[in-house]
Amino acid sequence: MNGAGPVGYRRLVKPTRGVARALPAAVLALMLLAAPAASPVQAQDRTRAVGGEVPVRVVSYNIHAGIGSDGVFDLDRQAAALRALRADVIGLQEVDVRWGDRSRWLDTAHELGRRLGMRVSFAPIYRIGGREFGVAVLSGHPVLAAENHRITRLSTQTADSAPAPTPTPAPAPAPAPGFGEVALRVRGAPLRLYVTHLDHRADPSVRATQVAEMRQIMRRGSGPKVLLGDLNAPPSAPELAPLWRDMTDADPRASTYPARKPVKRIDYIAVSAGVGVRGAHVAETLASDHRPVVADLRLRH
Repeated sequence: MNGAGPVGYRRLVKPTRGVARALPAAVLALMLLAAPAASPVQAQDRTRAVGGEVPVRVVSYNIHAGIGSDGVFDLDRQAAALRALRADVIGLQEVDVRWGDRSRWLDTAHELGRRLGMRVSFAPIYRIGGREFGVAVLSGHPVLAAENHRITRLSTQTADSAPAPTPTPAPAPAPAPGFGEVALRVRGAPLRLYVTHLDHRADPSVRATQVAEMRQIMRRGSGPKVLLGDLNAPPSAPELAPLWRDMTDADPRASTYPARKPVKRIDYIAVSAGVGVRGAHVAETLASDHRPVVADLRLRH
């Protein structure tokens, strides 16, 4: 449950040999890292397309900067929890990249990618000096292109919230980055995947604006789409209603937050036309303060 930062909408940039082209930070604020040749996910890629459909397992997980429900930072524990889910693609929220002491100044996105043998695309919401915080995609399949889109945010970087060396005294809603998009190829099938983290406040007005802007951005993309994210609202929330006109909720029929005794579902996997949902569930783990959502999908190829 967090907020916003700098960088905007540009055309998707194609990576070269698995690594993003060198572009100015103002044009592209995503960092791509090619996975090692022998990815555990790729090694278990034994399921082939059947009847024109391609299977793909996706996960959405708010990792709470690597901190579990016990308040202890433990990336090995989170990597083990994710590995057990045997996912093709993972969308992460609350990801620290050398952010501070709470995550031992580690690049948690790439550390998890290294442990899982997966490619990494990180989209910062905040960038303060060399410190970054945002969302990420881990993929066991080729990343063709990546983008960090701007949507309206109300910054959490205030004196009484997330740590920042120069707090903003009175934040106001403004465009900021952190709506990540990646174009993937999964067993020969194209997939456009988005990862997001919406405003956490009780007032739904910022979330309503964010939903409208995300819908506009996603409409620009073609082909099958999957949205992964912490939307900070229940499925019936009025501000989410417009989203369900375009996407189908892969309902796991279980709560996701807080992880120890979940009482509400605020974490989602949603799919567009062209993507079938074979099943979904919420994994039981205390590696974060949220539980991950898992969905088995079929891409029509």
